[in-house]
Amino acid sequence: MRIGSQYLGNNICKFTLWAPLFKEVAVHLLTPQEKIVSLERTERGYWEGEVAGVEPGTLYFYQIDGEDRADPASNSQPKGVHGPSEVLDSNAFTWNDRDWKGIPVKEMVIYELHVGTFTSEGTFTAIIEKLSYLRELGVNAIEIMPVAQFPGERNWGYDGVFPYAVQNSYGGVNGLKQLVDACHQQGIAVILDVVYNHLGPEGNYLWGLQTYFTDKYKTPWGSAINYDDAHSDGVRNYFVENVLYWLNDYHIDALRLDAVHAIYDCGAKHILQEMAEAVTKYSQDQGRKYYLIAESDLNDPRIIRSQEVGGYGVDAQWSDDFHHILHTLLTKENQGYYADFGKLEQLAKIYCCGYVYTWDYSEFRQRYHGNVPSDCKASQFVVCAQNHDQVGNRMLGDRLTGLISFEAQKIAAAVVLLSPFVPMLFMGEEYGETAPFLYFVSHGDPGLIEAVREGRKNEFAAFHAEGEAPDPQAEETFKRSRLNWDLHRQGKHKILWQFYQKLLQLRRQNPALAKLDCKQLEVSIVEPEKVLCLRRWEGENQVVCWINFDSSVTEISTNLPEGNWEKLLDSAESKWGGEGSNIPQKLNKQDKQVKNQKISLNPHSVVVYTN
Repeated sequence: MRIGSQYLGNNICKFTLWAPLFKEVAVHLLTPQEKIVSLERTERGYWEGEVAGVEPGTLYFYQIDGEDRADPASNSQPKGVHGPSEVLDSNAFTWNDRDWKGIPVKEMVIYELHVGTFTSEGTFTAIIEKLSYLRELGVNAIEIMPVAQFPGERNWGYDGVFPYAVQNSYGGVNGLKQLVDACHQQGIAVILDVVYNHLGPEGNYLWGLQTYFTDKYKTPWGSAINYDDAHSDGVRNYFVENVLYWLNDYHIDALRLDAVHAIYDCGAKHILQEMAEAVTKYSQDQGRKYYLIAESDLNDPRIIRSQEVGGYGVDAQWSDDFHHILHTLLTKENQGYYADFGKLEQLAKIYCCGYVYTWDYSEFRQRYHGNVPSDCKASQFVVCAQNHDQVGNRMLGDRLTGLISFEAQKIAAAVVLLSPFVPMLFMGEEYGETAPFLYFVSHGDPGLIEAVREGRKNEFAAFHAEGEAPDPQAEETFKRSRLNWDLHRQGKHKILWQFYQKLLQLRRQNPALAKLDCKQLEVSIVEPEKVLCLRRWEGENQVVCWINFDSSVTEISTNLPEGNWEKLLDSAESKWGGEGSNIPQKLNKQDKQVKNQKISLNPHSVVVYTN
């Protein structure tokens, strides 16, 4: 059932609210003339009514048992989380993307960004100016961190409390629609990060409606959203409708579902399955595919398995294991959950299946973890070297730029972009951004502000971090997190950008790299030299990559199949900011006597050949 306010034209608006435990519900219209109109209770706790004299821009509250509350399905909160809701005409915007057919997940190169810090303006429309930059780099999909209305003007977005309302400080409804429309006209898909596992602590008026949360489970944010307890049917509809709302009203191509491991549902049909079913039906109705991408640390292939074999039918998921093993190999960090990673064999394993832990014992978790995703496709795994969580949840928000060498940064790029999975970049990594990405908020409650500060300290204790974290509430913390756009034109930053661009070009142009298939690859480890050898193929085309994780020069036998091989990329060459390379441009492997020809790999380098 469609909920919230629906402008029907001719100054008539339909209002629908789900509040099954209340005896009286009305709409309190504040403009253009103040009046209160009672709603009629229908089946299963919905309240409905069509009201005349309501035009777009009208501000209103629901009056529930005599108390004013904002609409939990508000489309717009022009005065913030504590203010009234606004009636919008969803058909008022003129779209120019009629010919847009979307991009399959398997072809996506995703670029995660935060609206507030991606540009100095911090708005949706300011991003439009950067789309040509992303296209030139080789990106064809942006993933926008959550934009649901949150308190204040500064936030990562995971404190949103109005899942249907677009953050007003970013440019609101029209700003987001303009951005999506512009992206589609430039051939860029849009993924929106949405949060269905919790709501933020300030302005969360859903708590007052009683049925939306349950104490049956506990999450890191308190009581869980009620997906399977008494009166959960309206809650499920609320969030399923939210999925369809973004796809339909905003032309979003895919949703990234935040931390689904914190969504608790023991019913016979999991809420993720219900969402996936709704998206499948919507895709069929629209004649093109829309996608759901889950964030999960469960390593549970049921999330992405098809419903025909008992899965939930979500299209893809982030692979946390991929980030963790790459990060530990490059940084040698072993605090917290990084203690479970650090072996080159783990990187080899993940190239073959998508997870490191497939019912293996985890020292960090003190239990067995994961399962084998044997029937899942490589294109169902999204991988990265950095993302908002893994950077921003460090005490100082430090990126790989400040943790590893320039040569190692090139390895990070190669490991992700030469993988058989869907790659994702975090804004600025492509040129080695030096600004941190810190955690920031702009709450209005002094007690809550102090609780957030204390909570951050406790999080860092698990990683034995020393020193003081920047104040999340300070505006300066937010400003420090903005990208420095001039860097990508300078020195090694420019070289790194070109290196990313070259890798993405190879990924598009070489069939062996463009085809995402874990079954069409071989991976081996040269020990103790710390070299990973990756061979991928599609038809007659083959690509071989050697990645040297050692800090010294390493000599290896090529062991190439017979044929003529040509070097596509060598990160040690001076044009890529290296110290120079002696590895030949061509290798002729027709003579079996030279089949085991040796080459010397520079420290922290990657070499790519094709036949």
